Amino acid sequence: MKNLIVALGVIGGTTALAQDKWTADVAHSTVKFTIPHMAISEVEGSFKVYDADVTASKDDFSDAKINFAVDINSINTENEKRDGHLKADDFFNAAKHPKMTFKGTSFKKVGDNKYELEGDLTIRDVTKKIKLDVVYGGLLKDQSGKHRAGFKVSGNINRFDYGLKFNALTEAGGLVVGKDVAITVRLELLKS
Repeated sequence: MKNLIVALGVIGGTTALAQDKWTADVAHSTVKFTIPHMAISEVEGSFKVYDADVTASKDDFSDAKINFAVDINSINTENEKRDGHLKADDFFNAAKHPKMTFKGTSFKKVGDNKYELEGDLTIRDVTKKIKLDVVYGGLLKDQSGKHRAGFKVSGNINRFDYGLKFNALTEAGGLVVGKDVAITVRLELLKS
């Protein structure tokens, strides 16, 4: 009986399921983005430094609380000059706004292993509500006995909504750097 009470987390006469804490396994996770370039192609980039904080009491994560932070200075597009420009005031202004954050407000199951994640994305001190699509890859115990869960998160944002204001035009009149940014996060979580 004692184990059952501990497992249910009985506190002061009320019952609450134990909340498991999960963090990103950065060796097996990526935070990437894709943006149109010159109206004819796309440029890809990633952020190398980030932190995920997820708590959930259910194995399907349907009650998950999600917080995510990205270090803007870790941006990498495989071009040092472009990365410098992205850190400047035309885009992120990393000196003044070194973090991009996401705070989940809703995580709803919409199908088999499919979820809709809503939350507040903050870039350059501008916060907007966004919706992201999530595919839950599953839960397992690895060969070391650690519990792991996998997710793919995807969605789009308009960079102008967040003050990433660079808007040079091509000769044909299209944006040199497009306004719509596709975000893809592949996240492998480790249970703490």
